[in-house]
Amino acid sequence: MTIKHLLKLCFLIFIFSCNNDKTLTKIEGKRIEINEDIASDSVIEAYIKPYRENVNKNLDSVISYAPETYSKSDGELNTAIGNLMADAVFEESNTIFQKRTGKTIDFVLLNHGGIRSIISKGNLTSRTAYEVMPFENSVVVVALKGEQVMEMMEYLSRAKRPHPVSKQLQLTLEKDFEFKSATVNGKPIDENAIYHVATNDYLYSGGDRMVFFHPNDSLYVLDYKIRNVLIDYFKKYDTINPQKDNRFIKLSN
Repeated sequence: MTIKHLLKLCFLIFIFSCNNDKTLTKIEGKRIEINEDIASDSVIEAYIKPYRENVNKNLDSVISYAPETYSKSDGELNTAIGNLMADAVFEESNTIFQKRTGKTIDFVLLNHGGIRSIISKGNLTSRTAYEVMPFENSVVVVALKGEQVMEMMEYLSRAKRPHPVSKQLQLTLEKDFEFKSATVNGKPIDENAIYHVATNDYLYSGGDRMVFFHPNDSLYVLDYKIRNVLIDYFKKYDTINPQKDNRFIKLSN
C-alpha cells in the first residue's frame, strides 16, 4: 500500500469515526502567547549558545565606515542612502551580468519603501545591511523596450518619492512634477532600443504598482540578494561616501 493510499484510508477511518461518535460536537483550540514570561530552557540555551555567538560575531564584524548618518527622508527626490543602494546594485551586479551574458546593465531602479533603516554614522557591519534590507529581495535584470522605459519615467515623475535610481539615469521634471526629459548614460531614451534595467524581484512582480516591467524581451535572475550586494559593496570600501546629486532634477520655473 502506498503512502497516498494509506493517508486516504486514515482519512476515511477518521470521518467514519466522527460520524459514529455522537459525543463529538466541537473542536476547541487554545491560544498560547509567546512572550518574555515564558521561561527559557537551560539545555536548549546551552545547545544554541555557540551558534548564536558565531552568528553575532559574523554579523558584527566591522567591514566599512560611514562618516555621516544617512536616512531615506533626507531629500525630496534624491537621498544619499537611496543613491548608494542603487549604485551598489549596479556596481556589484553588472560584473555578474556581463560575465553571464556579455551585456551591460543600463541603469538600476529600486523602491524607496524598501529602505528599512538608516545607516548610522560609525562602523558598518553585515548587520547594518540586514537592517537596511531585511527582506529576501534579489536582483533581476529585465530587458525592456525604450517605450516601456518612458512609461517608467512617467511613473517616477508622478510618484513624487525618491525611488532610488543609479547614476546612469538622469530625469528632469517640471516644477509641478510633470515629466520633461530623461537620459541614460547621457543619451536621450530611444523608444525603439532595448535597455537592460536591474531591479528587485518584488518590483518585477508589480510591487509598488510598477507594472511597466511586463511584457519584456528577457528576464535574467542573478540569484543575488540585495543585502548581500550591500555587504559586498561595504567590504570594497574602507569608507562609504554617498551623495545627493542631480540624477533627479526638478525645474523651479
